[in-house]
Amino acid sequence: MGDSSGLIAELLRGDRRALARAATLIENSGPGSATLASELKPLTGRALILGITGAPGAGKSTLCDRLVALHRSEGKTVGVIAVDPSSPVSGGAILGDRIRMQQHHDDPGVFIRSMAARGTPGGLARATGDLVTLFDAAGFDVVIIETVGVGQSEVDVVRLAQITMLVMAPGSGDDIQAMKAGVMEVADVFVINKADYPGTDKLEQELHGVAGERPIVRTVASEGQGIRELTQVVGRCPRKERQFAAASAVRIDHLGIAVKSVDQALQFYEEQLGLTVSLREVVDQEKVNVAMLPLGGPRIELLEASAPDSVIAKFIDKRGEGLHHVALKVPDLRAAVARLQAAGARILNEPRAGAGGHLYVFVHPSSTGGVLLELIQA
Repeated sequence: MGDSSGLIAELLRGDRRALARAATLIENSGPGSATLASELKPLTGRALILGITGAPGAGKSTLCDRLVALHRSEGKTVGVIAVDPSSPVSGGAILGDRIRMQQHHDDPGVFIRSMAARGTPGGLARATGDLVTLFDAAGFDVVIIETVGVGQSEVDVVRLAQITMLVMAPGSGDDIQAMKAGVMEVADVFVINKADYPGTDKLEQELHGVAGERPIVRTVASEGQGIRELTQVVGRCPRKERQFAAASAVRIDHLGIAVKSVDQALQFYEEQLGLTVSLREVVDQEKVNVAMLPLGGPRIELLEASAPDSVIAKFIDKRGEGLHHVALKVPDLRAAVARLQAAGARILNEPRAGAGGHLYVFVHPSSTGGVLLELIQA
């Protein structure tokens, strides 16, 4: 385990001071923090990782506090990562969930860490993922991530949480349509908190229009109402596989090159460059013939129109042969699309299967700096 072995041994013995040191090291990206996180990953996999997101004022912190209390009453240990807005002066967290959860301060079965978002998009601080790894490896039964609460753009929590709860309050129903393209698409459970307020029935009715089969639970967290019912619903939800990789896990999948004839183009790529075709396929919905040429990890895709009205035929008529699009593989396509739509990006299609069976969407060049971008589910 290298230089981290001593600290990790202390963590595994349940030393809370070692846990605090490790958390500070990770949050500050101190020397050896990346190595520590890497060495902790094989020790993870036991904790239930819950995400709590939603707009400010919905009662996320009160709900989180009640969930902690309920899990502790069941004998479970709980780690909480509360991502707060950043102070413009110090860069530190300014809300301080540790203050809001003082009742758990002296409980050795609870560890709460507030951290500043520091301007990171998606509502999560950069080190949040490594803190989740730390808490999981340290043996907590439940790890709760409470996000900063910035509305529809807050979708990155789904990378880290196995189950994500979107907390809303009566009076926010007018925002549902606007939120459809954001966090509404990626939440696993919808929580109507402050359900004793007027407008609860209206909000639930509107939520049913977008939730589909996903559960909706009413709570009054300030009174402790509905908390046990919420944990029962969460317990029935399938757990998603956690994504260890951060946004940097996005990588080039392929370059799409429009050609008038795949066979003619292969004379260069096969005979001159020595590349080998791994797959030739006709993608009917795109009206294109595809030849794939692997380049180690990424590949080149030669694209030939199979019909005069195909997008490739129109591209060549307008611009001639050449680079048609760049394809990036992302760890969670649904979350990526929701995040881009929330930011105003122009998505050209619903996720669908393409050449090789991969799920993909296209992003219009007006949103990407002039290049047609394809996003593919890893």
